[in-house]
Amino acid sequence: MRQAVAVAVLAFWGTVAWAGEKPPNFLFILVDDLGYMDIGANNPRCFYETPNIDRLARSGMRFTNAYAASPVCSPTRYSILTGKYPTRAACTEWFTGRRAERFLPAEYNNRMPLQEVTIAELLAHKGYRTAFLGKWHLGPDRRFWPQAQGFEINIGGWHLGAPRSYFSPYRNQMLPDGPPGEHLPARLAQETVKLLERFRHERFFIYLSFYSVHTPLQGRRDLVEYYRRKAKKITPPGQPIFAQEEQIFLTDRPRQVRIFQNHPVYAAMVHAMDEAVGQVLDKLEELGLAENTVVFFFSDNGGLSTSEGHPTSNLPLRGGKGWLYEGGVREPCLIRWPGVTPPGSVCHRPIMSIDFYPTIAQIAQVELDPNHPVDGVSLVPLLQGSGDFPQRPLFWHYPHYSNQGGFPGGAVRLGRWKLLQRYEDGRVHLYDLLDDPSETNDLAQAYPQRVAQLRKLLFDWYAEQKARFLRPRPGGPNPWRPPGWKLASKSR
Repeated sequence: MRQAVAVAVLAFWGTVAWAGEKPPNFLFILVDDLGYMDIGANNPRCFYETPNIDRLARSGMRFTNAYAASPVCSPTRYSILTGKYPTRAACTEWFTGRRAERFLPAEYNNRMPLQEVTIAELLAHKGYRTAFLGKWHLGPDRRFWPQAQGFEINIGGWHLGAPRSYFSPYRNQMLPDGPPGEHLPARLAQETVKLLERFRHERFFIYLSFYSVHTPLQGRRDLVEYYRRKAKKITPPGQPIFAQEEQIFLTDRPRQVRIFQNHPVYAAMVHAMDEAVGQVLDKLEELGLAENTVVFFFSDNGGLSTSEGHPTSNLPLRGGKGWLYEGGVREPCLIRWPGVTPPGSVCHRPIMSIDFYPTIAQIAQVELDPNHPVDGVSLVPLLQGSGDFPQRPLFWHYPHYSNQGGFPGGAVRLGRWKLLQRYEDGRVHLYDLLDDPSETNDLAQAYPQRVAQLRKLLFDWYAEQKARFLRPRPGGPNPWRPPGWKLASKSR
């Protein structure tokens, strides 16, 4: 499977027409925990105001079926930087989650291996200046932080996955404190603007990875007050804000879920992040760089709706961060490639975070090393509007219990169909996402042949990726294991 994907990626080479005379610059904007329904471009009734993200959508391509490789952060971040499924390196949980319930979670690696060739390393070898800003969360110490993975500059990236505070002092050894009360998203935008000025005459790859909108829930006072007033105006009397998850989605794991967007602090956090995005986009325009800079906008997992303050609602998508349902893995995704992507265009083809690596490599005219093949496929044909893009299955593997209530499981999507496999007992669920994006109607009993087809795809993928699974507690019962589990779980 992997060789076939690598061949498919290389087959696209030579089809690119650039907007300028040289390969363009790249700005990759990653937001933490931002839900699909948290931007106006995806949700006309969105409580949060995101004018700068929305103008990015109007100037580029918006993807309606873009997926994170995991429902939690670190694995998805690994997939973006390497083009690989996180299962391949056993980086399947956020670093360093250790939650256990009925069974012990699968063993996993808590660092991105140094032998990986990251997209930053690939571009640096092509002569690009590379810089990382914000949340890293891909290794326990400096040996695994951005400057060990191809980034020339690192501002704020270290082992923690959340800021100690969104206001200075930050107590982050990779980010000097600013004036008391300085706001973190604004600081990251200011640092990015400085780098744009510094790199303006060179090719660059800037990876702006906001800590926003991860907990702690902290917002600027002026914005919090603004959204408090707005919430009072838009919230009808008696409007339910929460429901038990099983009341909506018939799950067997009771969990309170937010069903109405009106959290003023979270709204303030989204708003401030959007302002920071606007500052960076404005600077690209001011410096005359916008026409030769490809901009990516993405989130690392779904919105936080079932735990830790339940700050947002992902409805009509089911679940949220930590869940394999659509609310946990379907992400806001925008790509602007001036002169190539038609402004305001929309793409409905399913894509995943593993696809950004080969996409950037192809646009930059960098050939992939056959000794480091990737799992992703270049999105260039979609961005060019040719439609010459393979239909392939997308996979998820999360053999852990999430902080947000999500159960250990795996999933595969092929076309309109999504199969979800539970790892505690092996049960499967089948959903038709075209007719049922809320995943409320389980069709597994009605379509046994479809179930068999997707299960085979998933089991073959487990073996190819050498997936690891749940472990029994000492003296306890064994969890479900797929065929060939012992072979597939050998140490790497």
